[in-house]
Amino acid sequence: MLSLMDIAAVLLTLCAVFGWLNHKFLPLSRSVGLLVMSVLTSLLLIGLDAAFPTIQLLDQLANGLRQIDFAEVVVNGMLAFLLFAGALHVDLDTLRSRAIPVFILAVLGTSISTVLVGLMFWFICGLLNLPVSLAWAFVFGALISPTDPVAVLSTLRNTKVPKELQIETEGEALFNDGVGIVLFTIMLRFASTGDGGQVSAADVAELLVREAGGGIVLGMLTGYVAYRAMRLIDDYAIEVLISLALVTGTYALALHLHVSGPLSMVAAGLLIGDRGPRYAMSERTQGYLFALWTLIDEILNSVLFLLIGLETLILRFDPGSLGLAAATVPVVLFARFVSVSVQPFLFGWTRLLSLRNAPFLTWAGVRGGISVALALSMPDSPAKAAILASTYAVVLFSIIIQGSTLGWVAKRTVGQ
Repeated sequence: MLSLMDIAAVLLTLCAVFGWLNHKFLPLSRSVGLLVMSVLTSLLLIGLDAAFPTIQLLDQLANGLRQIDFAEVVVNGMLAFLLFAGALHVDLDTLRSRAIPVFILAVLGTSISTVLVGLMFWFICGLLNLPVSLAWAFVFGALISPTDPVAVLSTLRNTKVPKELQIETEGEALFNDGVGIVLFTIMLRFASTGDGGQVSAADVAELLVREAGGGIVLGMLTGYVAYRAMRLIDDYAIEVLISLALVTGTYALALHLHVSGPLSMVAAGLLIGDRGPRYAMSERTQGYLFALWTLIDEILNSVLFLLIGLETLILRFDPGSLGLAAATVPVVLFARFVSVSVQPFLFGWTRLLSLRNAPFLTWAGVRGGISVALALSMPDSPAKAAILASTYAVVLFSIIIQGSTLGWVAKRTVGQ
C-alpha cells in the first residue's frame, strides 16, 4: 500500500522527467507531450506485462494508481485551483463585450451537442449490438459535449487567434461546466431510474438556477469579501493566503450548498483578476500572487494530463467497445460543428456570431479530465464499459490531435 507521499513523489517525478524530455526533444506543448509520453509508457508497461507475466509489474503499478480516486481528485480537488487560476487571467472587459456569444455557446451549444451525440451514439451502439439504451446514450452526450476548461485554456496558450475569438472560446469553456453538469445529472437520474416522470422541465430549471446561478452568486460574494480584505492591507504574504483561502473555502462551501463549485471559482477568479490589480494590490503583491497561481496552474495541469495517460494502466476496455470508441470521435466532432454552425443563423441579429469561425470553434472544442471523471463516477451498468471507452478515445484524440494542430487550423481559418 503506497502512502500519500509515495504517490505524490511518483507523480511529480514523472511530471518532471517527462516535462524535461518533452522540452528537450519533442516539439509538443507541455500538456500534449506529457499525455503522449504517459500513454506510451502505459502501453509499454502493458506490453511488457503481457510478454513477461511472471513479473507482475503491471499489477503492482495498477494497484498504486487505484488508490487515486480520479473523479474525486479532479472534480473535487484540482478543478477548483485550475479554474480559479484560469479565470484570474481572463480580460473581463473583453469578456463582457462577448457575453452574448459566450452565453449562447455555453448553453445552447452544449444542449444541441448533447442531443446530437446521444442520438448518433445510440444508433451506432444498436448497429454494433452493444447494450446501450437511449437514456444512457444521452448520459454520454451530456458528459462529452462540454468543452473542458482546463484542456482548452492549456491548448490556447500555444495558439494565436484574435482576442475576441480567444475570449469566446475561453469563456465558453469556463462557463459551460454548469450546463454540462446539470444535463449530466438529469440524464443520469433518468437512465438510472428508467422513470421519465421523475424528470420534468421544472426539475431542469430548478437545477440550472440552483447549480449555475447559485454557484455564480456564491463566487461573487466570497470573491468580493476577499477583494475588500485585500484592499484594506498591503502585505503580499497575507493577500496570497487570502486567495488560497478563497478557493478552498468557496469550493467546499459550494459542495455543501449543492451549487456549482466550478462556476463559483470562475466568478471569484474573474472578480479578483479584474478588481484586485486595479484597486487592491500593490505591484509587489501582484507579482507574487499571479506568479503563484501561474505555477499552481502549470503544476496541476502537468499532473492532470499525466494521470489521464496513466489511467490506461487500470482501465480495462472491452474489445467490442474499441470499434465504437473509434466511431465516436467523428460523431462528437460533427455534433460540435453543427452546434457552433447553427448559432450564427439563429442569432444573426446580434452580429456577434460568425459562421467563418465555426471550423476553429469545432477544432478548439477540446475535452479532458472532467469528461473522464464524470464517466468514471457513473454507477455500474451494462452501458458503462462502452461509454468509458468512447469517452477516453474522444479525450485522447482531442488533446493529442486537436490540441497539437489547433495553431495550424487557426492560421487557415481565422487568418492568423
